[in-house]
Amino acid sequence: MATALGKRFPRLHSAVIRTFVLVQHYAAAMMAVRGLPQMKNRTSVETLEIAQSLLSAPQQGPCGHGPMVLLRVPCSPLAAVAYERLARVRARLALEQRFEIVLGGPSARLAVGTHFVKQLKVWQNIEDAEWRPQTYLELEGLPCILIFSGMDPHGESLPRSLRYCDLRLINSCLVRSALEQELGLAAHFVSSEGPPERGPRAEGADSDAEKPSSTDNEEEEPATEGAAAEKRSPVKRERPGSRDSASSGRSSRASGPALGGETSAPPGGPPPGEQTWSPQPCGPSEDTQRLRASQGPASALSRHSPGPAPQPDAAGRHPSQRGVQAAVPSPRRLPAAGASSSPPPGPATDTLVPPPPASRCSLAKAHRQPPVVFLPKLVYDMVTSTDSSGLPKAASLLPAPSVVWASSFRPLLSKTMTSTEQSLYYRQWTAPRPGHMDHGSRAEGCVDGFHPRRLLLSGPPQIGKTGAYLQFLSILSRMLIRLTEVDVYDEEEINLDLREESEWRYHQRSDPWPDLELFRKLPFDYTVHDPKYEDASLICSHRQGARSEGALTRAGHQACNRDRAPPRKPEDLFARRRTARMRLSQYAAHNTYHHCEQCHQYMGFHPRCQLYESSLHAFAFSYSMLGEEIQLHFIIPKSKEHHFVFSQPGGQLESMRLPLVTDKSHESIKSPTFTPTTGRHELGLLNLYHAMDGASHLHVLVVRECEVPVYKKCWPNHIMLVLPGSFNSAGVGAAHFLIKELSYHNLELERSRQEELGIRPQDIWPFIVISDDSCVMWNVVDVDGGGERSREFSWSERNVSLKHIMQHIEAAPNITHYALIGLRKWSSRAGGRAVQEPFSRCHVHDFIVLNVDLTQNVQYNQNRFLCDDVDFNLRVHSAGLLLCRFNRFSVMKKQIAVGGHRAFRIAAKVSNSPVAVVPAQYICAPDSKHPALAAPAQLLLERFLQHHSHRFFPLSLHNHGHPVLLVDCYLNLGPQISVCYVSSRPHSLNVSCADTTFSGLLLYLCDSFVGAGFLKKFRFLKGATLCVICQDRSSLRQTVVRLELEDEWQFRLRDEFQTANAQEDRPLFFLTGRHV
Repeated sequence: MATALGKRFPRLHSAVIRTFVLVQHYAAAMMAVRGLPQMKNRTSVETLEIAQSLLSAPQQGPCGHGPMVLLRVPCSPLAAVAYERLARVRARLALEQRFEIVLGGPSARLAVGTHFVKQLKVWQNIEDAEWRPQTYLELEGLPCILIFSGMDPHGESLPRSLRYCDLRLINSCLVRSALEQELGLAAHFVSSEGPPERGPRAEGADSDAEKPSSTDNEEEEPATEGAAAEKRSPVKRERPGSRDSASSGRSSRASGPALGGETSAPPGGPPPGEQTWSPQPCGPSEDTQRLRASQGPASALSRHSPGPAPQPDAAGRHPSQRGVQAAVPSPRRLPAAGASSSPPPGPATDTLVPPPPASRCSLAKAHRQPPVVFLPKLVYDMVTSTDSSGLPKAASLLPAPSVVWASSFRPLLSKTMTSTEQSLYYRQWTAPRPGHMDHGSRAEGCVDGFHPRRLLLSGPPQIGKTGAYLQFLSILSRMLIRLTEVDVYDEEEINLDLREESEWRYHQRSDPWPDLELFRKLPFDYTVHDPKYEDASLICSHRQGARSEGALTRAGHQACNRDRAPPRKPEDLFARRRTARMRLSQYAAHNTYHHCEQCHQYMGFHPRCQLYESSLHAFAFSYSMLGEEIQLHFIIPKSKEHHFVFSQPGGQLESMRLPLVTDKSHESIKSPTFTPTTGRHELGLLNLYHAMDGASHLHVLVVRECEVPVYKKCWPNHIMLVLPGSFNSAGVGAAHFLIKELSYHNLELERSRQEELGIRPQDIWPFIVISDDSCVMWNVVDVDGGGERSREFSWSERNVSLKHIMQHIEAAPNITHYALIGLRKWSSRAGGRAVQEPFSRCHVHDFIVLNVDLTQNVQYNQNRFLCDDVDFNLRVHSAGLLLCRFNRFSVMKKQIAVGGHRAFRIAAKVSNSPVAVVPAQYICAPDSKHPALAAPAQLLLERFLQHHSHRFFPLSLHNHGHPVLLVDCYLNLGPQISVCYVSSRPHSLNVSCADTTFSGLLLYLCDSFVGAGFLKKFRFLKGATLCVICQDRSSLRQTVVRLELEDEWQFRLRDEFQTANAQEDRPLFFLTGRHV
């Protein structure tokens, strides 16, 4: 009807037409109820139901309580017109004493007639002669039509007697907050208390045959009614069938997860012998003053179409939660069942026909049933319909009108996201508009454009402003409690079945330090056990190949199961890993939000310390592999200059002071600590004052040049090592590479300087610590073995300081013979087996003590983004050096949702491209027209191999008995493919491959050590795949010729690929071939 009138009167605004049509429906419905049956065809079924309930409900109970009807008219002038017209119709029908019409708005005062004020005083036991209702809650039980105006509802609290919420005039809910505010008008708590009833109530259908069909047009929606959402209830109860709303035998239910609600339970009858519950008797309402403790929040939308025959509503539902019922006009002219609790309208008389004795008071009924909501078809479809991912379409709306989407390549909201995760999602993927309070925050150093200490409340619709305030206080209270707690990763080690032999064990349980001769005899465990590498390729060794196939088969099946599971998207920030909530100890590392009197001077916020009192120093050294001089910059606070040596005169930085191996001090740590960090200037755990228990130590933050201002602002008293500007887009491998090379160069300088003082070069301390910025606490296991041969032992774990652990490690005898020392990853499920063996010769991660002297000729790969520690561990072992993990020490890692490897995002270089980028598009054919990606070539390579390496190695898929051979570099090919690592360096320690036939060969940027004779030592399956990766296309051809690959491998022109980035970003090139 509104569309037809709009075409007839094109100059009229659609809101004006829709308002006048709806007011006409209400007027016709009131006339029909008063005895003018010819007016039934001028209104809709739903509007007629509202009028019947409004006029008949006050006579169903002894107190005269009636329902409230909320008519939402956003435009204030139109709301005033609607008020005048409805009041005029009410006066002509002599209904002034039956129900009130109230005009409400943001600034309007409530105007209630004297007759209804007297009724409210009686119901609420008010004796004040001058009392007038001031809030909507004080209209509890008053039969009325509340015409609610204003563009934003602002979370107004409405009484429990609200039965119908007519939102058919809202048509501009284009953002999530506006939609939730509109639907939040109907959200309230439903009482779960009431005296038991003898049995279920039967439904009458006497009036169904005479109920008119809908007259709305196809612009509106099918008739719907909702049921209370079921969330949690201690006692299973049944809601009696209602005669106030339309019901049908054909119904379906749709929840609204985009609104933060819980899905409602499917309807069903009560179990045998269960009693139903009736509402509380009529009397003064106390629910406007308090909320019952047993109430719980929930919201749901439910939909049904009108059926041709009456059907009683016998569905058992839980009434003890907050809910929303949704109803909209139907385009079908069919009779609806159970629409009215009153008999059919008769001739016009002064009084309506009395209700049947079995009817109930509408106020008591409202305590048990949520309101019925009428929505426009567009809004209804947005709330109830879902997209291809199963999420409601409302999930794609902007959270507020004052922000815009930051990128079109954003991931979708997940059903498993909590309110906190939704807030993080909106902080990351939205940008403030010019009028937003955070519009200028990016200039202040906020990476995501929002102030980190400004809260974003996200959750289900609230009852009103008071509820929002209480929610804010609850969040604030939890935040204060969370300042003393931390979520740490709690994951059990993986691939433990691959190291069961007793010869792999260090049997001296009581040794505080490893015995060098015994430790040398232990074989290296190639298998990675860190749970964060659950999706990484399994590394095979000759010992595993010589064993029975059982363990390898089990590991293969586990990898297959992980591969068949839903894949984790690399850009998904909310991939859930197992965590445990722990209370921070006195030895914990902290972020910038921690403040206490003890560490104020350490942080640089002490009154005696001048803020930003630091100096910038250049430090340059040459490195032959890069072919150029590396120039780094140190930012050194005045309070930390005693850790460095400066030239006199001039003050030029010469070196960083290093202690002696023989130095012994209980108040200092000898090893300098380097912490690479990115995107975590506020959340990174860079305050080690309490972790070091006040001991003197040297801590250096390694930051990218583009992040220096924000880190310097948050950590003014920390030493910072600034990477060159060319490394702004590099990964963690570049940071580790520069840390190690700088440390070795500094060791040489210190040896030269102290040799002039009579100190031998080998006496200079050669170790450094490389620690993640998420290491929060450290633990030690105390073991009571009961003797060396005793099989039974007891152990306990306690939290200790990092100072305790470092001084224990630094006091180890023969420590200079170890190249890498690490700690075990903490897990609450680690049993005695994990700590029974005090030391292991295996991979170390996250917190390592590195001997830069022994590893002089072993480098980190400066190009790597992922698995660079696994690659470095393999290189160190193949060089014949020792890696030792102290299993009695463990490190806890905090879960930090921002920064780190998540800071690198892969997106199209053309920002307005509407297509999302998936890992399969990270490579393409050379010289082809493809959308260039704004990401480093190495990152594209690693991500592609992680997800789609089976395209290059089809024979290797789930073929763990025939792994892919990796030469000089470990790359993650995904859990479905096993690999074998070998080094081409002379005198390297490699696994025995004499009995192994490989299903593939991967040559990554191979250097001159890789020759044709070296590759001929290995055997390959027929049809095995070769993949050669080089910096450019000419290098590809030169490598093929130099290694004589064409003798055993067949190549095709179409088997050449490159990473999908622009030519100016220097893509990597691939060439694949098949073994013949």
